[in-house]
Amino acid sequence: MQQSDLAELVGVRRETIGNLENGKYNPSLKLAMDIAKVFGKPVEYVFQFEEEEK
Repeated sequence: MQQSDLAELVGVRRETIGNLENGKYNPSLKLAMDIAKVFGKPVEYVFQFEEEEK
């Protein structure tokens, strides 16, 4: 699936999907759940949540 296709399905810009893939942007809970729903997977399967170092 191309970034533009996923972006259209979840209602964001392609750049947002690119930033997610590159770790430059953390999704809102709603966006994370919407993306997981597109793939039919739990959000924990699609995203790895790591604490930021302080």
